[in-house]
Parts: sequence; C-alpha cells; structure tokens
Amino acid sequence: MKKTDLAKSDAKKLMNQMNAKGAAFGAAAKAATPDRREQRERERALGLVPFAVKLNGELVQQLQKLSKERGVELNQLVAELLQKGLSAD
Repeated sequence: MKKTDLAKSDAKKLMNQMNAKGAAFGAAAKAATPDRREQRERERALGLVPFAVKLNGELVQQLQKLSKERGVELNQLVAELLQKGLSAD
C-alpha cells in the first residue's frame, strides 16, 4: 500500500468515527432544542426578559452564597434585591 493510500484510509476511518459521534450528538441536540424553546416561550409568557450585566467576581460569589442560604434561584434573589434597591430611592 502506498503512503498516500494509507493516509486516505486513515482519513476515512477518522471521518467515519466523527460521523458516528456526530450523529448521536446531533440527535441529542435536536431532542434538547424544543425544551429550550419551550422554556423561552414560558419565560416570555411570564414577562421575563434576558438581562446580562457584568459584575465583580466577589459580588457574584456573595449573591450565589445568599441564594443558597435562602434556597432560592439566583434570578429570584437578584430580582428581589433590585426591587428593594429601586424602591428605596
């Protein structure tokens, strides 16, 4: 077998392996996609809007710790704290 034929053979093996893994990954991704869409639709129906901000790492750790202590989701905690802060003005 020539060197180029060997390289082609190796490439075909690699492509087959990638396709086999990709098929399972693709099927899993398709199955998960409607759940995300449904989640977004539910959040829209509740009037929730994605809102990204950049915060200091220490502040984020404090928020996460407080969230765990209270047993609430981080989103709920941040919304509550923002409401309190805005109503104080």
